[in-house]
Amino acid sequence: MAKTEDLIAVFDSGQGGISVLRELVRQMPREHFLYFGDSANAPYGSRPTQQVRELTLDRIAMLMQRGLKAVVVACNTATGATIDELRSRYPHTIIIGIEPALKLAAEQSTKGRIVVMATEVTLREKKFSALMQRYQGSHDIVPLPCPKIVEFVERGVLEGPEPEAYLREVLLPCLNADTRAIVLGCTHFPFMRPLIARLAGPNIRIYDGGEGTAAQTRRRLEQENLLLSEGEGRVIIENSLPDPKILALSRMLLHFEENGL
Repeated sequence: MAKTEDLIAVFDSGQGGISVLRELVRQMPREHFLYFGDSANAPYGSRPTQQVRELTLDRIAMLMQRGLKAVVVACNTATGATIDELRSRYPHTIIIGIEPALKLAAEQSTKGRIVVMATEVTLREKKFSALMQRYQGSHDIVPLPCPKIVEFVERGVLEGPEPEAYLREVLLPCLNADTRAIVLGCTHFPFMRPLIARLAGPNIRIYDGGEGTAAQTRRRLEQENLLLSEGEGRVIIENSLPDPKILALSRMLLHFEENGL
């Protein structure tokens, strides 16, 4: 059984951070993860920034009482609102925020349009806005708020006529012949990646921050000599709404690819 001090907490406003958890487990299969989704307060993406900040700080403080060696904030909205304060409050704990994939998309794409799909809060955060401005000169950066995707994932509706109609309505008008990439700026969105890819077509690359976030977590653990090198890892899933259906959905999303979705 995992010792408390071996735990890595992964936090999200609901189910979306499980897309990051999947990548963390893939890259570090011997580690022990505690996933906490705050579905009672989801979605964060349409809340005022101060409210997001208060909710995140409160939930992380609660998780810290469990004794943790690292925390991964697997939510773009919460990362933008709180990551600096979390690192200030917990200087002796590894604190990782979701890595924005816009930088990678811009560096790997030829000049053209990059559509950034995210929540309203993420798009208005200073750090994310600054990143968009940074690459606006070399690319046509188009911010696209897509709040309903979060709602679909929280309900476990990952395919079918309802999400497809929504994506056709909001995404397709933003795509043109010069579109090079789509950035998934919310951890819920990778669960819609197959549908987004089908609608976008084979010539548009899709990026999300899960792989980079997991890689950064691994690097930090290695630097601190905290990476486990033996034993079998385990995953604990908890939620602020202890509904068996929500926990079952969490486990389904964790094995998303295995389920053929």
